[in-house]
Amino acid sequence: EDGEDGEDEERSAPAPTPAPAAKAFKSDGRYHNKQRCLTLCSRGVTARYRHLLEDLRTLIPHAKRESKLDPGKAGSDLGGGMAKAISDIAEMRACSTVLFLECRKRMDAYLWLGRAGPSATGPSVKFEVSNVHTMDELRLTGNCMKGSRPVLTFDESFDRLDELRVIKELFVDVFGCPRGHPKSKPFVDRVMGFYYADGKIWVRNYQILEEAPSNAKEAREERKSTGSDRATSLVEIGPRFVLNPIRVFRGAFGGQTLYQNSDYVNPNVVRAQMRREKGRAYDVRKGAERMRKKRKEELVVPTDPLADVFS
Repeated sequence: EDGEDGEDEERSAPAPTPAPAAKAFKSDGRYHNKQRCLTLCSRGVTARYRHLLEDLRTLIPHAKRESKLDPGKAGSDLGGGMAKAISDIAEMRACSTVLFLECRKRMDAYLWLGRAGPSATGPSVKFEVSNVHTMDELRLTGNCMKGSRPVLTFDESFDRLDELRVIKELFVDVFGCPRGHPKSKPFVDRVMGFYYADGKIWVRNYQILEEAPSNAKEAREERKSTGSDRATSLVEIGPRFVLNPIRVFRGAFGGQTLYQNSDYVNPNVVRAQMRREKGRAYDVRKGAERMRKKRKEELVVPTDPLADVFS
């Protein structure tokens, strides 16, 4: 009887109520998200990196231009250095995010992304920029409408690693154009891809190309394979560059370090190592010359006692 009562209680237990489904967000097409991105570079930037910044400005319709910033003199009057100067400029220009391209020794480029301004004080991230190829240099066949809004794609690493989650949010804020922005076009005809491989982030920009079938047979085969009459493909536009994460900060361009890349090697250290290798090769070559000279000096031909017999 006790077993039957237990079975009746289990049968009469109420079923758990399912969680309410999240309502789909329906946009009215108006310009509500009025965020702007401040884009600037440091003084002394080379032509290649200046062209890269111009390409990035064309990819960010909600970007605001600013003149070059001198890191040595920035914020010298107010105190606080470069971070203070960039935050003040972003506040004056009413920008919520900042893209700052810094060039050192006219060789090394560093890209800063962060939230700044009156409403946000971080986080920010510093990258080393390498393998840069601009649009004019590549001359690829891809093309898109200027000011169009992109589709941002990330690989699974951006959801698996904690530091990449923060970087992903900054990428969305900087490269994701708000809906209804006055300088943007109501079209989505390109894709920006961010891929994490070998400890670095590879950035690519593609055009979404739709090709109409030439006859009914191709349309039927395309509809059977993809569910659509048009064949969709991606054609690269450019630019190409690789970002090596160095450090993630809690504040705007400084503050507490949330993440530091232990595998990162400073370019100055790499160049010093290359110079040491060249110096070591020089020492080896000079040592071989000294040994050869010493052997020649020790190589003395003995005198022949019969050399003067017939003279």
